[in-house]
Amino acid sequence: MAAGGSTAAALDAWIVFEDEAGFAMTPPRARTWGRRGQTPVVRVRGRSRRRISVAAMCCYRPGERSRLIYRPRFHSLLEGARECFAWQDYRDLLVRAHLQLGVPIIVVWDNLNTHRAAGMRKYAADHDWLTIVQLPSYTPDLNPVEGVWSLLRRGWTANTAFTDPDHLIRTLRRGLAHIQRHPELIDGCLTETGLTLASDAPRPVRKGQ
Repeated sequence: MAAGGSTAAALDAWIVFEDEAGFAMTPPRARTWGRRGQTPVVRVRGRSRRRISVAAMCCYRPGERSRLIYRPRFHSLLEGARECFAWQDYRDLLVRAHLQLGVPIIVVWDNLNTHRAAGMRKYAADHDWLTIVQLPSYTPDLNPVEGVWSLLRRGWTANTAFTDPDHLIRTLRRGLAHIQRHPELIDGCLTETGLTLASDAPRPVRKGQ
């Protein structure tokens, strides 16, 4: 991330990694304890096809507490309804991140066609606080947000029999809120990628400091 780090330092910006994932009512399986000879069974409702998508951003800046910003999306069961995030949804999420972080942001994400939509490219070109960097193809291991999904699936949602979609979203929000309160977990997700962020330029000193 040398180039990205240099750009972030020059712009005094946050580096923001983004990714999205889907979560279903059927829980992911994880290791657990059980009596010898008795296989643990998790009973779930097999008729529910409801899914929830979550777009999340891991935000990093040298000398600052790392942050997690996310947005859920419910999948409608109506025929013809859109099941994934539109480019406008990503735009709104980036605007929210910019307002929260208060400085320019450099968003790093994959080559999803929605990320490369003409409207998204034009919006980035028209706003100097937003810089977009594409990850190489087929490199999810370079995105720290993948670590967030792993934490959720190995922890909060693992082996859970969700009673309804509200139960699922409450569980996801609880897990995401926990990660937000523990920046060391967000830092760990970056460490797992093998990437490092280095500031190559001095941070401007505010008056009175």
